[in-house]
Amino acid sequence: KGEWGRAALLQPLSPGPRSLLLGSRLSVLPCFLSTQGLSPGRAQEILKRDGPNTLTPPPTTSKWAKFCKQLFGGFSILLWIGAILCFLAYGIQLHYKEESTKDNLYLGIVLAVVVIVTGCFSYYQEAKSSKIMESFRNMVPQQALVIRGGEKMQIKVEEVVVGDLVEVKGGDRIPADLRLISSQGCKVDNSSLTGESEPQFRSPEFTHESPLETRNICFFSTNCVEGTARGVVIATGDSTVMGRIASLTSGLVVGKTPIAVEIEHFIRLITAVAVFLGVSFFGLSLILGYGWLEAVIFLIGIIVANVPEGLLATVTVCLTLTAKSMARKNCLVKNLEAVETLGSTSTICSDKTGTLTQNRMTVAHMWFDKTIYKADTSEEQTGDSSDSWALSGSPTWFILARIAGLCNRADFKAHQETLPVAKRATTGDASESALLKFIEQSYSSVKEMRERNPKVAEIPFNSTNKYQVQNAQGCPSTCRTTAPRPTC
Repeated sequence: KGEWGRAALLQPLSPGPRSLLLGSRLSVLPCFLSTQGLSPGRAQEILKRDGPNTLTPPPTTSKWAKFCKQLFGGFSILLWIGAILCFLAYGIQLHYKEESTKDNLYLGIVLAVVVIVTGCFSYYQEAKSSKIMESFRNMVPQQALVIRGGEKMQIKVEEVVVGDLVEVKGGDRIPADLRLISSQGCKVDNSSLTGESEPQFRSPEFTHESPLETRNICFFSTNCVEGTARGVVIATGDSTVMGRIASLTSGLVVGKTPIAVEIEHFIRLITAVAVFLGVSFFGLSLILGYGWLEAVIFLIGIIVANVPEGLLATVTVCLTLTAKSMARKNCLVKNLEAVETLGSTSTICSDKTGTLTQNRMTVAHMWFDKTIYKADTSEEQTGDSSDSWALSGSPTWFILARIAGLCNRADFKAHQETLPVAKRATTGDASESALLKFIEQSYSSVKEMRERNPKVAEIPFNSTNKYQVQNAQGCPSTCRTTAPRPTC
């Protein structure tokens, strides 16, 4: 079984896997090893041929199936049986007696109405939550930085094709299976794929026959935690290793929630007790001399009487009220049954600081020449509320601005010259993007600065060294940025 699983994972790389790993055979891909990448036209052809770079979603349940599950699943089936028995008892009475009460008819109608109303309510609640979650997934699409026709561009991950030149940096998610052609201190987190907790070093060197072991392969959906790298896409979508794992796990059976297990056990218990009491009193009625008609009506009445008609409505209302209370606190409940497990939750940990704030980093203060200067942090960032007037006469400020502009990997997206600097979209790290916008507004054009001083060499920032070094033409010295460190 283990050998089969390993072969299944390697299958996506089966078309000459070793040739894709070795630099000497990279020509088998529709992309030459250079800085140009694919042409936009060629990329569109491959996209039409291979399809989008997405995993095939698991088979979904239709809306009618979900609706029927709410009406006839779980505890609802017991109420339906009770309603049918009530109608049956009323029909028997109506057939054999000219004057019969309609108590059983009314009880059957009430049971049916309770099931239908609670089923519709539960379906509406879950359908609304599913629709909101779908809108969340489409709200922030994943982006990838590719090189096509010699130009860097941000595209959707779904549009990445085999042969694309892709650049990744610390904090990025790998958009497809990549064969690296260059790297600088690149480390990836493969814990979701291999379970290894420590970041794994990645380089262009071919180190192992297995694609899962060699260092020059980065896998789709893993994360780059340090450094930078450039690679050629060798597999996309379901052809990736992660896509193969997803297809292998799509047939797993989904377990039941604790409340579903408890309700199922309760249904069995109530059914057994009701049937036992009904049959016992049916036999006792015949022994005591009652007619078969009265005995049957008595049997049905005892079974129906043991059905807790209000339990389904009570459970649904309680779960819905809890879901509504959580919604007021900006917490969306996708499945009502999941509310029952909240009693087991003690602490919820989140690292999504951007969802709790404006998700926008800005430069607030600067320190040089033994003085703290205040930057403009207003919404418009016009510069009126900053100490920019005090910066023009300081030679240290010009050195600081040059370092912040040159020793910086962030950049503005194209065709945004007419927008205010604060409104422009950027590519790169959030901290470096904040520095980029600040220098662009308070000093001069960063693009012109970089054209006058093109980059010669660079050591990217990583969590081990905590600094970034860049050597640029025309600069009297090397530019270096560091993270602040506590001093004694």
